[in-house]
Amino acid sequence: MSSDKKQDITMGRIGARPFWVLNFSIVVRAFHQIGAAVFLTSFLLQDNILVPKLYLYLVFLSGFILVFTEWLRHRQLLREVSGLATAFKLLLLGAAYHHFLPMTATVVLTFFLASLCSHAPKSIRHRMIL
Repeated sequence: MSSDKKQDITMGRIGARPFWVLNFSIVVRAFHQIGAAVFLTSFLLQDNILVPKLYLYLVFLSGFILVFTEWLRHRQLLREVSGLATAFKLLLLGAAYHHFLPMTATVVLTFFLASLCSHAPKSIRHRMIL
């Protein structure tokens, strides 16, 4: 991407975040990935095993903490690609849980979108949409 195009991209407002919050969010993200892996596995196995509640609590609590720590840095999170992607992922998971969409395919699609969004360059993740 040329330097001219980088200047045309409108990024969300950035706030100060202490360095310890960044380190904390890295550890929380690791726990979130463990819980999410167990959650995804429960949909991929043929018997559709029940996820132990510990992992569900781990996923939801760590996810909430991650969104909060990200909001500390990117104050317009719900107007950026990353925030809208998070909201969309929650809608997809809710639709799958309530059987509005096919469960296994929707959960796999949600994890695929999560991977795309989390590994996209910063200029894409934090680009303003709304």
